[in-house]
Amino acid sequence: MSDEESLVAVEREVALMFRRGRARVAELSRRVHPGLEGMAYSLLGYIEQAGPVRVTDVGAHFSVGKATVSRQVRTLEELGLVARETDPLDRRAALVSLTEDGRRRYLAAQGVRMRRVREVMGDWSPEDVTRFAELLHRFNDVLGESAAD
Repeated sequence: MSDEESLVAVEREVALMFRRGRARVAELSRRVHPGLEGMAYSLLGYIEQAGPVRVTDVGAHFSVGKATVSRQVRTLEELGLVARETDPLDRRAALVSLTEDGRRRYLAAQGVRMRRVREVMGDWSPEDVTRFAELLHRFNDVLGESAAD
């Protein structure tokens, strides 16, 4: 396979992974709560990992505008999955964190997702899994850098 053919193959496989990933995240979002769709699961995951986090930081992490992330956080808040509080360091800003119900639901959905990852990669050697994770991280780092350009 030529270098160009290899790059075309990478682009094709990444596009397929993105399409499948979007569908899977929407499915996981509905698993957290039937009223959710889109990237709600990813938002909950980021909030769970980051701890109490500013709404603006959530938007920056996902490269979406303040209005979009505020609307999505408001939906999560209305469903009782996140709580909003005033940032003690800047009273103009709000921090969001998972509620106990939000954490429980998110972790349950994450468990389902991780069981699926274990199934899919069950025949891979630990070295292959580690190398794949390293290459994906490297690829995502480069994508993140080029998005800022």
